[in-house]
Amino acid sequence: MKKKWISVLAVITIFASILTGCKGTGGLTEITLNEVAHSIFYAPMYVAIEKGYFEEEGLKVDLVNGLGADKTMTAVLSGDCDIGFMGAEATIYVYNEGAEDYVVNFAQLTQRAGNFLVSRDNNEEFDWNNLKGKTVIGGRPGGMPQMVFEYILKKHGMDPKKDLTIIQNIDFGLTSQAFSSGEGDYTIEFEPAATALELEGVGKVVASLGVESGKVPYTTFAAKKSYIEKNPEIIQKFTNAIQKGLDFVATHSPKEIAEAIQPQFAETDREKLVMIVTRYYEQDTWKDNLIFEEESLTLLQDILEEAGELSKRVPYQEIITRKYAEEAAKK
Repeated sequence: MKKKWISVLAVITIFASILTGCKGTGGLTEITLNEVAHSIFYAPMYVAIEKGYFEEEGLKVDLVNGLGADKTMTAVLSGDCDIGFMGAEATIYVYNEGAEDYVVNFAQLTQRAGNFLVSRDNNEEFDWNNLKGKTVIGGRPGGMPQMVFEYILKKHGMDPKKDLTIIQNIDFGLTSQAFSSGEGDYTIEFEPAATALELEGVGKVVASLGVESGKVPYTTFAAKKSYIEKNPEIIQKFTNAIQKGLDFVATHSPKEIAEAIQPQFAETDREKLVMIVTRYYEQDTWKDNLIFEEESLTLLQDILEEAGELSKRVPYQEIITRKYAEEAAKK
């Protein structure tokens, strides 16, 4: 993991350029947002898109699927996007590798893990001790899904390296297919994959990692320090739009939220979409505001440290700014 980030930074040192927002059609400022994955887990962001909240703030957002935090971070550092949406652990890794123009988190969207443990046994009466001696399809080393899973295992008195076998070499997005093909006794899945496996009769959701881990700063919006310094108005307008998305999900039913984001998930039928939104809604997935609190960073670094992925702790004020989220919360 560390070597990977070093190589990324080396390439970026040579080729980096700063991409600032430019005026597009209708006088809107165009910005590129690179998301770690396209998931119903991030519903408030898609509400902001579909309800026109970005346009209300004078922005036109071009959304790009980064397909992983490492790729999203690379896009941010290289200037291929203006804002990245990913796990805050990526900003910690980059800061600790000594990047001069490091990446700062300015808004936290989700406060719980968004993945679920799916069992192959549709009749299982689940207990975490059931995982002992079993094989689980997990996530990549150093990524939030895997680290949160390990954190939960340790909380339940298990050693992730000795008490079970965790498969970590399957690409993100392909794990549910591998499980459907017979790999593993359990798999850790985001939505809509978890619900799809249930509806297919391949397995059933037996635990929510978001509920088990407690409140964790799982995904945040971040940009290079230089971009934030040069474009504070864009960052504030962007944050305002996301806050409006949060306000919408806080005041509407899962059915209404599903209706709002349906265009983003045209391949998912309405009934399934409502089921998935309800699952996230009921576990208190989304924050009321976008402020990334200091205690949340402390918990995140505790998780990284336990996973052996933290070389040194990063000061809160270095990689987090609260000003834009605090201002948005006033509106």
